[in-house]
Amino acid sequence: MQTNKLLVPAVAAGLGILLAAPAVVFPLFLIQLLCLALFASALNLVLGYAGLLSLGHAAFFGGSAYVTAHAAKAWGLPFELAVLLGVAFATLLGLAFGALGIRRHGIYFAMVTLALAQMIYFLAVQMPFTGGEDGIQAVPRGKLLGLVDLSDTTTMYYVVLVIVVAALILVWRVVHSPFGHVLAAIRENEARAVSLGLNVERCKLIAFVISAALSGLAGSLKVIAFQLASLNNVSWHLSGEVVLMTLIGGVGTFFGPIVGAAFLVSLEHFLATSGLPIAAIIGAIFMACVMVFRRGFVGEFLHRRKD
Repeated sequence: MQTNKLLVPAVAAGLGILLAAPAVVFPLFLIQLLCLALFASALNLVLGYAGLLSLGHAAFFGGSAYVTAHAAKAWGLPFELAVLLGVAFATLLGLAFGALGIRRHGIYFAMVTLALAQMIYFLAVQMPFTGGEDGIQAVPRGKLLGLVDLSDTTTMYYVVLVIVVAALILVWRVVHSPFGHVLAAIRENEARAVSLGLNVERCKLIAFVISAALSGLAGSLKVIAFQLASLNNVSWHLSGEVVLMTLIGGVGTFFGPIVGAAFLVSLEHFLATSGLPIAAIIGAIFMACVMVFRRGFVGEFLHRRKD
């Protein structure tokens, strides 16, 4: 009950900080943080609530980014249509991935998603419209609804903020709906869920497709803001990084992936010019978190509050 009472003021304070943040922090950094927070929350929907470890979510994030970038630059589509096209592609890709892999369990499901995502990566390398290693550059931001000029980075930040907050509210509603409780039941005891007459495979597939669509939305927003679609967006490194964000923040908690994304993005940003081995430092921090905070930052905090 205390946690619920603290929720509203905590969210209000967080939104207040995000609204004022562009005055003291570079907006593009904040946009990257928001997009990856949404991406991690999308992964958490299947990892934390449905118990599905996906190692190929970068395919949805990067695939949507490429489609959005091409639609905006080559076809001249406005911002909202380009983003919707990218999200539609990610949704269909998620449906295809899910249909092929949802019957697998554990590490086998993870390997199927990784293999399928690598196919998308190789397509991004070979397809002519993706630009290969150069990517798609100088992607136009356009105007929102033909009225709001997105060429200003601060304006772009506030547009991304509104969209990401709306998407996170959707995640909250899914998690706290009867469907979300069904996912939790499947995660805890799939055999019992089947014995109760639940269509486990369909529920997993729906969750996976929703997760893919939200991942695609994050990728589309990032590519428009940064005006660049590159191979980094579809690489397996990004899939592993977003899993790391979710684990560090707290799997199966709503705010865990957001905190994990903010922590890792900030850490990489401040270490970028230090000359230190960033990957080794992040790995060491991850090991320390696993040993000290086995439930992640937010998960451990919530667990101790219960006690």
